[in-house]
Amino acid sequence: MIKIHNVKLRTAVATFACFGMIALASSAIAAGNVTEEMILNDANTVEDVVSYGMGPLIQRYSPLKQINTETVKKLAPAWTLSYGAEKQRGQEAQPMVNDGKIFVTASYSRVFAADARTGDELWEYNHRLPEGILPCCDVINRGNALYENLVIFGTLDARLVALDRDTGDVVWDVATDDYKAGVSITMAPFITKGGLVMVSNAGSEFGAVGWVKAYDAKTGKNVWERPVIEGHMGTLNGKPNGITGTTNATWPGDLWKTGGGCPWNQGSYDPELDMVYFTTGNPAPWNAYKRPGDNLYTTSILGIDANTGMIKWHYQTVPNDAWDFDAISELLLFDFEMDGKVIKAGAQAHKNGFFYILDRTNGKLLSAEPFVKEINWASGVDMKTGRPIETGNRPGDPAESADGKQGKTVWAVPSFLGGKNWNPMAYNPENGLFYIPATEWGMDIWNNPISYKKGAAYLGAGFTIKPVFDDYMGAMRAFDPKTSKIVWEVKNPSPLWSGALVTAGNLVFYGTPEGYLKALDATTGAELWQYNTGSGVIGSPITWQMDGEQWVAVPSGWGGAVPLWGGEVAKAVKHLNQGGSLWAFKLVK
Repeated sequence: MIKIHNVKLRTAVATFACFGMIALASSAIAAGNVTEEMILNDANTVEDVVSYGMGPLIQRYSPLKQINTETVKKLAPAWTLSYGAEKQRGQEAQPMVNDGKIFVTASYSRVFAADARTGDELWEYNHRLPEGILPCCDVINRGNALYENLVIFGTLDARLVALDRDTGDVVWDVATDDYKAGVSITMAPFITKGGLVMVSNAGSEFGAVGWVKAYDAKTGKNVWERPVIEGHMGTLNGKPNGITGTTNATWPGDLWKTGGGCPWNQGSYDPELDMVYFTTGNPAPWNAYKRPGDNLYTTSILGIDANTGMIKWHYQTVPNDAWDFDAISELLLFDFEMDGKVIKAGAQAHKNGFFYILDRTNGKLLSAEPFVKEINWASGVDMKTGRPIETGNRPGDPAESADGKQGKTVWAVPSFLGGKNWNPMAYNPENGLFYIPATEWGMDIWNNPISYKKGAAYLGAGFTIKPVFDDYMGAMRAFDPKTSKIVWEVKNPSPLWSGALVTAGNLVFYGTPEGYLKALDATTGAELWQYNTGSGVIGSPITWQMDGEQWVAVPSGWGGAVPLWGGEVAKAVKHLNQGGSLWAFKLVK
């Protein structure tokens, strides 16, 4: 029997959770419970997918090879789960699989549980969203965390919710911040040692201050908080735990109080170092003349102690960001051989067009080279200082214009939607290649006067996004980090907005806005298989083994930032249909 939940009496639910259901959750012992060991070892097991990124290093690699370059031509749909006809929009999630069940989040802060063999819906949770939510970039959600008997996810009204995996009932539900100030949660929470669930916020476009928070996954109790803008106090177990950075060191006056920097995309985790890595968003407002200075720790990569929330190191990719070049693309963790040594490294294919490699133990920059073909805002990255070598191509100051209303317009490449955006790349530890869903586009951008008002857009800029090349915008690229060269690429007419998956079967899976899930030869880039799901694929594919068969699953549903913010690009893809469904595939016999 399908159970459908709609939270109407939040106070009553929360009270009931505090007195009853938390105790049940903490004492429950069932075959399907997801343990800490299972999560930390997710990359090495094939019977389930219990972490976002298919392992804490978020490499999105699977050792499965039943589906391979020879057999993939027999891959066919096994079932489809519909999310319903009324709530379409963008479906950017990665599904989870455990104990014969599949769990997936959907637009409008929903969660679905289904039988992984048949696609039959087991339950559906509909979070009751208040009036006045302020999502920046569509009503999307990128995924959930599994822990013991819980399914944990964030909502568009900035709540963190834990559901019973068997019933969909609310076990605990906590407010992380004030949604009326523009804060929301769209990233997938993840679990670290000791049962801590990590979560971070979105909201830079409204002047919300970015943060990372850790909660006890069993109870929802806050353990630590770390604001990522200098001047704000962190906490540990409810007590002050040090100011982030040094107040006013890189933010003049009170601008740090509305400084943005929200780490709205996925974090990663090194269990050996016990460090989490978060990438931060743009400073607020976009108009950089309103906030002189480097504006730490916006547009940065942070290494954070997983137990205390203390920032161990930072690397800022774009000081005083003037183009909305969030550093929010994920930091994928891998072992990098350099000068005869193997370094515990992290890699990021940045919005700004450069592929960064850092030593993840200390944040030292190891490499920064282009992965897109056109970049005009900087000529490179200074390896001594780590700072970009800017070309002077910043939008003009409105105060210097004749009417004081609009600064000089410049053509900047990439656009603010990035050479790569939130959509995760994959890494193959067997051949050392990264598989990057890249996009080539630029923007006309200009600045306008702006002042902060709670709950209002805080940009101070205008823009129009345009393609760089006539024949394509998106390209799946195999990138060699040792040579910083593109090994091969497969072009796509529209921007790529899905995640990637690579397998030991020598296949790369990814989706296109035109609706296709595709499989490429990981060595050559040759297209071996495709299937049209009926709506744009902008979610992240997964693979697992069940009953001796390898499966592949991916959400389908066009939306996200491109049709909302894309300017001329949005017009080019306006014919694409929205949707809401989960597709599962396996080999036909």
